[in-house]
Amino acid sequence: METLYKIDEGIFIWLNGWVGYFPWLDFTVELVISDYAIPVMASLVMFGLWFSSKVGDSSGINQMAVLNAIGALAIANMMVDWLINSFYFRPRPFINHEVNLLFYEPTDSSFPSNPAAVSFAVATGIFYWNKPIGIILYCLAVIFSISRVYGGVSYPFDAFGGAMLGVTSGAVVTVAIVKFQTIPQFVIKIARSLHLG
Repeated sequence: METLYKIDEGIFIWLNGWVGYFPWLDFTVELVISDYAIPVMASLVMFGLWFSSKVGDSSGINQMAVLNAIGALAIANMMVDWLINSFYFRPRPFINHEVNLLFYEPTDSSFPSNPAAVSFAVATGIFYWNKPIGIILYCLAVIFSISRVYGGVSYPFDAFGGAMLGVTSGAVVTVAIVKFQTIPQFVIKIARSLHLG
């Protein structure tokens, strides 16, 4: 395990060491790693998917995708905040290293990366039902995760762990929704009766 941490720290130091060489990249990363850019984009995508069904379309595929993503996001967030972080705390990179920080200093555990977990959970939740949009969300999740490492707030292993947790959460919720489709279909029916989809 010690060797893995050394490799992890080495990759982090190398990637974060590029900060300052390309001001345009630093500016872009500062936008991307914010608490708003990628989460707002993902939220707008889900909003658009929810309301994109054509009149008379009874399948509700896009609504199923959104419900799947919301469930996956909730599980990933609970796993990070309530379960893993209750038993394990990894200090952020800027605690143990001199870093080029492009973000404020979060105080929660570095592992697993919660932003990576929730962004990959949403992408996985959408992907089963709408592959093109899912691929776009996966790309955003990868960019978000790498940016957090480059910007000095997460180690690569934190981002990878968060991504795996997000993908797993999305897969579990997908299996549950496919197996018990009557429940999400009932939610969609209620939403449509209230003119909410």
